[in-house]
Amino acid sequence: MATRAHPLGIALADDLHKIFGDRLQSLVAYGPRIEGDGDAPLTCLVLVSTLTLGDLEAMARRAGDWQRQEIATPLVLPADEFGRSLDAFPLEYGEIIRAHQVLFGHSPFDTAAIDPADLRRACETQVKSHLVHLRQGFIQTRGKAPAIAALVVASAAPFAALLRNVARLNGVKTGDRMQVTQEGAKLAGLDGRIVSDILALERNASVPTTDPARLFPPYLALVEQLASVIDAWHAA
Repeated sequence: MATRAHPLGIALADDLHKIFGDRLQSLVAYGPRIEGDGDAPLTCLVLVSTLTLGDLEAMARRAGDWQRQEIATPLVLPADEFGRSLDAFPLEYGEIIRAHQVLFGHSPFDTAAIDPADLRRACETQVKSHLVHLRQGFIQTRGKAPAIAALVVASAAPFAALLRNVARLNGVKTGDRMQVTQEGAKLAGLDGRIVSDILALERNASVPTTDPARLFPPYLALVEQLASVIDAWHAA
């Protein structure tokens, strides 16, 4: 199949075809670059029929060129291994399924399905890990305002990802990044004002260091609430 018109995708597909030839089955772009963030590198999933050490060595020789072209190191997998690992990485693959663009070959998601039970367990692990991180991180700040602010900023992107996963858990299909994030917050019954403040940090990566206590206490409460929601979730 022909590669779609995408400059970085065309360059990567050409390189991969030289390495894998007819073994190259699919090249799928996903992530912030295809969702409008022109500063982000292009992230891609590559599925092949077989994968050898020689293939990895050939890709390693091209890694420097890809980095200079703003192409992230591709996630490369044998196609059968991808099919068997959907239960192991439901959040990661679910995010790719949510918003992606097939740059070469066929879509690997036409028949791929993530079990809701696998997704719920992964969401539970993610939200509870996030909660532990916030609590432990706060202790490590020693109560110093700049450190608390840095903790909140650094956790904004993982929090947004949590909300997208909650939306997916509840069957939200939209590929729009901000819309699906906000839908997740709404479905969990979270305070929209605090959610908006945190999501703004993901985009701007800044927070007033003079009053970090304004965000941290209600933010921590939001994550505790989110953990309870996921604990109580059941498929419709």
